[in-house]
Amino acid sequence: MSQTSREIQELLVDYADALRDGCIPTFLKSLSREEAKLIATSQEFWDATESVRILNSVGFADRAVTANVSLFISRVDAEIASRMIKSKAPQRAKHSAKLRSKRESEKYLK
Repeated sequence: MSQTSREIQELLVDYADALRDGCIPTFLKSLSREEAKLIATSQEFWDATESVRILNSVGFADRAVTANVSLFISRVDAEIASRMIKSKAPQRAKHSAKLRSKRESEKYLK
């Protein structure tokens, strides 16, 4: 991908390689300003990239790994529970402090 002034066909081949290898950011960084403009204005490139994406997903479907979000969800649930416990704790302390002060004031009034 170090070649500069690549034509649309060469850019498509480099894009397909980058997609296969999982390094699209590297491909994008390798683009010169002229190449980026060429890609942005070329409908041929975008049609071809869609075909490449489909072929790539079919070719590597057996190796594809879907993300397991159960660990993330359990951590979020634990954080929510932790916040609820923390938010209730100061309210109890305030409530019990009010009760204590009320009892003490009643004690002095008698």
